[in-house]
Amino acid sequence: MLSYLIRRVAWLVGSLFVAGSAVFFLLRVLPGDPAVTLLAVGSSPDQIDAIRHQLGTDRPVLAQYGHWWGDLVTGNLGDSLFTQMPVLDQIAGRLPVTVPLALSAFVLSIVVAVPIGVFAAVRRRGLLGVAVSALAQLGIALPIFWVGIVVVWLVAVQWRALPPGGFPRTGWQDSAAAFQSLVLPVATLTIAQGSVLVRYVRSATLDVLSQEYVRTARSLGYSLPRALWRHGPRNGAASIVQILGILLASSLLGTVVIESVFALPGLGSLLLTSVKARDLPIVQGTVFLMTATVLVMGLVVDVVQRLVDPRLRARV
Repeated sequence: MLSYLIRRVAWLVGSLFVAGSAVFFLLRVLPGDPAVTLLAVGSSPDQIDAIRHQLGTDRPVLAQYGHWWGDLVTGNLGDSLFTQMPVLDQIAGRLPVTVPLALSAFVLSIVVAVPIGVFAAVRRRGLLGVAVSALAQLGIALPIFWVGIVVVWLVAVQWRALPPGGFPRTGWQDSAAAFQSLVLPVATLTIAQGSVLVRYVRSATLDVLSQEYVRTARSLGYSLPRALWRHGPRNGAASIVQILGILLASSLLGTVVIESVFALPGLGSLLLTSVKARDLPIVQGTVFLMTATVLVMGLVVDVVQRLVDPRLRARV
């Protein structure tokens, strides 16, 4: 395992370098000029050149690239072009919205989808099992932003049960209002992620049901629920852990769309606003941190899979 961990950490470092380089150079080929965005309409070429020099965008691209990596390895993501505030501070200020949203949807998806997925597998030939599978497939196919719009129209507009969007200016100091503002976004994200998880849990459970050890347990007099409870978690854990890692990463990435639909001041809205304004330091820092989070989750999932499944450790 130690040798495997060393290889995986080395792979993680290489992946972070490739991802950071891709983010940097792709942003440089996008149309638009931050200096022009900062200045008013009708600014002279001399004023634009002065702003470019101040921002450092007039330097060669490779020089900017080296400077960015030099700052990055010291934990400095630079300063915003518009607010002049450190990028890390702006990202940290948005996390109290994004992290509760992503983690709540992740936990709720597990609580709801795992038993439903097992039920759909056990009753796969029954009407309810078929209906659950069809609804899960429908949830996967529907665009998440459309689901959010429907949820807002139904719950907030028609029933007037919850606010349609926004977040309290005082943040979590007004905990009741903050909680209410996240109910609909969490529900929307849970519908999308829970549908995916139901399909994976159903497939993993069907795989366990087809194994010899389940048939042997049944022949010894075990009921189907008892046989599944005794053998299912251990043998299906590796595949479930993998999809949970993917689900947690998608929870973070899905907030970009959800926060835009529900007007939440989180990390996703910060990213979209910065892209429109050509605030490159914020875009670079936010995308790199989100990519790094996903890659680290992949490493953690691989390690946990090998800890829970001896068969995978034998192939390390």
